Amino acid sequence: MMEKDAKIYVAGHRGMVGSAIVRELERQGYTNILTRTHKELDLCRQDDVEKFFAEEKPEYVFLAAAKVGGIVANQNALADFMYDNMILEMNVIHSAWKNGCKKLEFLGSSCIYPRMAPQPMKESCLLTSELEKTNEAYALAKISGLKYCEFLNRQYGTDYISVMPTNLYGPNDNYHPTHSHVLPALIRRFHEAKENGAEYVTCWGDGSPLREFLYVDDLANLCVFLMNHYSGNETVNAGTGKELTIKALTELVAKVVGYNGEIRWDSTKPNGTPRKLLDVSKAEALGWKYKTELEEGIRLSYQDFLNNPMRAER
Repeated sequence: MMEKDAKIYVAGHRGMVGSAIVRELERQGYTNILTRTHKELDLCRQDDVEKFFAEEKPEYVFLAAAKVGGIVANQNALADFMYDNMILEMNVIHSAWKNGCKKLEFLGSSCIYPRMAPQPMKESCLLTSELEKTNEAYALAKISGLKYCEFLNRQYGTDYISVMPTNLYGPNDNYHPTHSHVLPALIRRFHEAKENGAEYVTCWGDGSPLREFLYVDDLANLCVFLMNHYSGNETVNAGTGKELTIKALTELVAKVVGYNGEIRWDSTKPNGTPRKLLDVSKAEALGWKYKTELEEGIRLSYQDFLNNPMRAER
């Protein structure tokens, strides 16, 4: 168990996941949380990271920093996504180990699982067949990070764990028109359609793919829970175990935002993977379950969007 006054470093504290972990730690009474902005510490610079760890010696590390983006960003910058994520995580995990960090938790993504993995996807299906090409670079970097944690455990007896979340959403999400993920993108589109009095909104594909969504504060709760209650080489899936079609999601977002126009589907556009559901029985067997239902989470996210100064950026 982490002591309430233990020095805890949250890497990536300004991102959606990192900021949620900081909120959760504070909510649970942890008082010694260490953070650095990208300006203060570039995690891709090995010397700087080593110096930071040598000086600060954090006892616990949540590694939530990453270079992230949607399909378009991933496809257009494969080399950048691989290099930045690989270097960043190796620097942090290695420096944590060199400086006697008691426990580290690495945050991955469900895109590490094979493209045609049996559904719902168990942790054990990792590396059993080929990856989805559109985000292969990001997936390879994340797989390397979780494997490095596993290999340190095997070789040096460390207690480094990893958690793989499904699609996340919530406060501090990215609402950029082209670089955001599906749920924040829908929030923005329906909000703008409502503001502009648009008669209809056109969405990609036919709305049939199934997706799972986890509210980011629920993930943060699991992250702290695992840090205190889980040790092991295999990763832990983070999700709800529930899925819905993109069509149903779209209608739910329109309802929450209050857009009453028509929703049209452009079936000449790609659908993406038909189904991506995590098997969450491992987390549930450890005694954890999500709390926030999707409609309530979208409502909270829309409130955050309305208060988000970044959304004005085109």
